[in-house]
Amino acid sequence: MPARCAAILVVCAAAAISWTGCNPSRPSGKPEPPRVELEDGFGRKVTVPSPAERIVSIAPSNTEILFAIGAGPLQVARDDLSDHPPAAMALPAIGLTSSTLRRETLLALEPDLVLGAEINGLDSVKPIESLGFPVFLLRNPRTFQDLGSNIIAVGRLTDRVEAATELATSLNARVRAVEERLGGVATQPTVYYELDGTDPSRPWTVGAGEFPDMLIGTARGVNLGARFGGSFPRISIENIIRADPDILVIGDATRKLEPADIARRAGWEELRAVREGRVHIFDDNLASRPGPRLVEGLEELARILHPELFPGG
Repeated sequence: MPARCAAILVVCAAAAISWTGCNPSRPSGKPEPPRVELEDGFGRKVTVPSPAERIVSIAPSNTEILFAIGAGPLQVARDDLSDHPPAAMALPAIGLTSSTLRRETLLALEPDLVLGAEINGLDSVKPIESLGFPVFLLRNPRTFQDLGSNIIAVGRLTDRVEAATELATSLNARVRAVEERLGGVATQPTVYYELDGTDPSRPWTVGAGEFPDMLIGTARGVNLGARFGGSFPRISIENIIRADPDILVIGDATRKLEPADIARRAGWEELRAVREGRVHIFDDNLASRPGPRLVEGLEELARILHPELFPGG
């Protein structure tokens, strides 16, 4: 990964690594920019410049939020998994998670804000804060209203409040449109959502309270995985056959799988959904990343679960 400003890095590392000390001096007589204090998703009061001008995102959902509100040009680096929108791929990648960030690259970049998510965790961002960089963490949204609040928070941090509000309003309108169309649904199909089928005899699914579970419920389906304990339970093929779900949704961000691949799994041919052609390959990034594309995931799941209500979808 590219490292920038090596000379600055050496100076900063030798000087107790204070981000304010590493920044170039402000021209004489020019006032300091106004600052904003904002409580993050973990109740921590975080102070950042307003607007933040050099942002490092350490979660794919944050990268997607930044670009969606027009703050992409402010982002100077991304985590290794941030690959959407395509323009984000031009940014330097500095690590897989907050605990594996490339310290030297981060120092050289001199961000005035590191934007994290619940997946990063409080403990793992402490090393970043010890370098003097403010870290703002977003909680995973439990509802679409929470998603809107996260987007607006990022808008406040980047002086994109108007664009963030417009996006949140637009997403809420799309959610309401789906809910209204599904308002008369009387029968909710049972849905098996697969996170990882590397071992098809004991695949991973999603339990109650996680993003796919929220999307399935909003799309007027019943998540089979919610019957089992834990956030991401593994269930045996015997239990899947016993439940015989109405619809199989196979999460696959690479889109390399085909329904026929599922039908060829040992024992899976016994499922009604396989025999009757109700196996759907689904872009898992639409359900596993708590950013704006969650709404796109809802719309696609609604079409899968209730195609009669979304003709031509």
